[in-house]
Amino acid sequence: MTRASRFKQLAGAAVVATAGLALTAPADADTIRIGSSLSVTGPASFLGDPEAKTLRMYVDRLNEEGGVLGREIELILYDDEGDASRALTFAERLIEDDQVVAMVGGTTTGTTMAMVPAFQEAGVAFISLAGAVVIIDPVKEWVFKTPHTDRMACEKIFEDMQANGITQIGMISGTGGFGASMREQCLDVIGNYGIEVLADETYGPRDTDMTPQLTNIRAAQGVEAVLNPGFGQGPAIVTRNFAALGFEVPLYQSHGVASRSFIELAEDAAEGVRMPTPLLLVADHLDEDDPHQPVVTDYKATYEAETGETVSTFGGYAYDGLMLLVDAIERAGTAEPAAIRDALEETEGFVGVTGTFNMSPEDHMGLDISAFVMVEIQDGDFIPVE
Repeated sequence: MTRASRFKQLAGAAVVATAGLALTAPADADTIRIGSSLSVTGPASFLGDPEAKTLRMYVDRLNEEGGVLGREIELILYDDEGDASRALTFAERLIEDDQVVAMVGGTTTGTTMAMVPAFQEAGVAFISLAGAVVIIDPVKEWVFKTPHTDRMACEKIFEDMQANGITQIGMISGTGGFGASMREQCLDVIGNYGIEVLADETYGPRDTDMTPQLTNIRAAQGVEAVLNPGFGQGPAIVTRNFAALGFEVPLYQSHGVASRSFIELAEDAAEGVRMPTPLLLVADHLDEDDPHQPVVTDYKATYEAETGETVSTFGGYAYDGLMLLVDAIERAGTAEPAAIRDALEETEGFVGVTGTFNMSPEDHMGLDISAFVMVEIQDGDFIPVE
């Protein structure tokens, strides 16, 4: 039985800290203290907010079911606002003052990488919710992650392009942590698919108009598709500018914008955009005999009923991070940090909402490309195209 199937009722909120102010109860030796630093507000809030809501909701549900190893979970959550310096401060606080046994958080690649050294040095397992492959490659002893990597997203996109006879593309990438990393990964693997980059443009995190860069791409003779590695509001701006310029070739986005928020920001321009997504966004299209179907549909129904909002893949990453951690603690039979780390590394066949996780000393993510689904936005919905 999956853990998701055990939950029947929702309860109140878990312990939370926002804006850097810890609103926590006094330390209780009988609780299992789990830390989190998320971008609940700020430019990455459309990622961090559903992550925070998911963690609070499911910690409450776990405690209603008796906790873990007979102990309640105490969630200590800080809002780093997407700022790497704040994230590092909170990481140090979680380790030194709050004395957490593990961490589920790190909304963005930038905040994650700022926190990695602190958790590595302290010997506390850190399950990141960010996308870049650099988080787990090379393998870091105490660091794990739940989303597919940007490299895998590149491969999934190029598979789709190859299947559609696309051989020449333009790229426009964000210069933030995720966008820069995905651009690098795409350029590293694109040759395997017989695809050539004819134009390679970038934009900054505060840019509000990418028309000049897209104009340069349109001027490149022979461009058959455009790929936009990036996350946040930038890809929505690119999508609107792309439509306004009247491009007549496909636009591909990354899984970094696989959410309803992207469609809302891009508006009608989102129609026809393609991207790889986790299974969660196509829950209604999964076969009944798919092992992920009950987990995905239960999380989707629970999240939407509790929040009144459409489910987000980013909340799903938090769900998987928390449940992977709970599974590791239960298998370890203890909440001792080193034992948790070892159990996480030994995870096999764990069915989450993102895919099936099989970790090892060489792989601290444990997903393969088969858990990615290529979708096209049609009539404001994500429709599988394979």
